[in-house]
Amino acid sequence: MLNRLRGVLDPYIALMLATVALAAVLPARGDGAVVAGIAADAGIVFLFFLYGTRISPRAAWNGLKQWQLHLAVLLSTFVLFPVLGIGLNLAAGSLLPSALATGIIFLCVLPSTVQSSIAFTSIARGNVAAALCAASASNILGIFLTPLLAAALLHTGGVQLSFGVFRDIVLQLLVPFVAGQLLRPWVGGFVQRHKQILGYADRGSILLIIYVAFSKGMVDNVWSQVAPLDLVVLLILLAGLLAAALALTALIARRFMRLSVEDEIVLQFCGSKKSLASGLPIASVLFAGPQLSLIVLPLMLFHQLQLMVCAVLARRYAVRPERAAVSSAVA
Repeated sequence: MLNRLRGVLDPYIALMLATVALAAVLPARGDGAVVAGIAADAGIVFLFFLYGTRISPRAAWNGLKQWQLHLAVLLSTFVLFPVLGIGLNLAAGSLLPSALATGIIFLCVLPSTVQSSIAFTSIARGNVAAALCAASASNILGIFLTPLLAAALLHTGGVQLSFGVFRDIVLQLLVPFVAGQLLRPWVGGFVQRHKQILGYADRGSILLIIYVAFSKGMVDNVWSQVAPLDLVVLLILLAGLLAAALALTALIARRFMRLSVEDEIVLQFCGSKKSLASGLPIASVLFAGPQLSLIVLPLMLFHQLQLMVCAVLARRYAVRPERAAVSSAVA
């Protein structure tokens, strides 16, 4: 039982919750907030530099041969999800504070995850090479598409795609990523050899971003706008969003595209996830005000939901070949 819980629950969530608690008790103020903000910006640059060093151009290029599958993942990530998010907001009406409603839309325009999508695809015995390509393409395009979609869908929610925002996106996200790609022949081996230590470093950067965001919310007292019932409603909406994404990607894979089980797994896991690692830095660039902590809250909750549900789903996919073989043997 304990092993099952460890497999479903991500220990990193405990660190995230501890960081939120720390921001609630000891939020960064004054000069401390300035220093923490600069450190968070440096962490964003470091994160996207590491992404650039980790993604192999050759692997991504080889995976592009299955363009129909990758197009389906991209459409699920950047078209299906935004449509579902808009529908949820219309259905929920005024049940949520505006910042949480904005957070749901922002969540829906984010790229897919890379590490967990590939890990779950591997556990489920899916097409790992295609998952690598699809998730990588989603994250690369997300640097451009996420701010554009956020500006288009949240023009009344405080997002303005000004030159300053575009400049920050280029300098903090795109330039480090390109630098990582260019330096990959020289530093890629070092990153691979020390991936465990660097993994702690990039997760630490994300925790720092969370601390800065929630510190702003505490200092400006934005959490007084959220009632316990709001959190219950938010969790129900996010669970419905994930269920709809998983059901629709399965339907598209089986009924419309007639994909193999291996490729169906790729569409399920890459097309239904949203990246916390990319989402928090992008949110820090797009939303500079005190509402940031509420806007990223749906993303943090959705992150845990998708890990738990996809862990169970990956195990169900993984045992299917054995079941088929046993059935054939019995027959």
